Amino acid sequence: LAPCAGTCYQQAKQVLHAAVPDRLQGRERETGILRQFLREHVLGRRPGSLYVSGAPGTGKTACLSRVLLDCKDELARSKTVVLNCMALGSPQSVFPALAQHLGLPMATGRERIRSLEKHLTAQGPMVLLVLDELDQLESKGQDVLYTLFEWPQLPNSRLVLVGLANALDLTDRSLARLGAHPAGSPQLLHFPPYTKEQLTRILQERLGQVGTQGGQRGGHAYTGGSADGPGTSQVAGDPVLDSAALQFCARKVSAVSGDARKALDVCRRAVEVVELEVRGQTLLKPLPGGES
Repeated sequence: LAPCAGTCYQQAKQVLHAAVPDRLQGRERETGILRQFLREHVLGRRPGSLYVSGAPGTGKTACLSRVLLDCKDELARSKTVVLNCMALGSPQSVFPALAQHLGLPMATGRERIRSLEKHLTAQGPMVLLVLDELDQLESKGQDVLYTLFEWPQLPNSRLVLVGLANALDLTDRSLARLGAHPAGSPQLLHFPPYTKEQLTRILQERLGQVGTQGGQRGGHAYTGGSADGPGTSQVAGDPVLDSAALQFCARKVSAVSGDARKALDVCRRAVEVVELEVRGQTLLKPLPGGES
């Protein structure tokens, strides 16, 4: 296996990991809405809440992470707390976790909630609370979710709440009584599944980064498809995975889930298979001089 080919495959696997890219393909509208919401509420000092829904792999967390990074300087004067509710032991655990991030003294039960409410309605910078996997906070009577979503409505509140979860109907199902107050219901933002075209562009953009970090590539590989299925060849200057292979992957994934992480994973596994096959072919190459 030539060193340049090995570098190429390593780069391909690296760019196909589900990290937050500089620009999110197919999510320009959603990114704009998130950015506008943060500017209106955090920078505009208007408490409020936003519920972001969408199936796994549709870009909810990636988009919000990108916006938070892009707006880091603008949000520097406010306090941002990001919690993944999947990591909490129970729905009630969100309160001590938030208190710790805000530097509040230890308290228990109702006293802790009163302490948080007092802090969030006192003078000070705006507090942006991001709760990923929000559905993990569902509980009997939904008291935890109601408490959190009612905080932005308190007099003099300085809380802006952003919740992310898979379910489209969580607010209708679990927070019905918030609708009784005109300003009580959170703003809604839904992320639909990625289309075949969007997934193809995501894969093309990721793999377009391969080779830009140096070196001419060599070797030969294919995805292991059938003779009339989408294959991939890689000779000097060619893409690691050809266009037909990417479209085939995008079509299959969009038909099942529209999950970008799944599409990235499928292509990364294909590259791993190719890398092993090329390494095997190189090791079995005939020796110079015609010796077997």
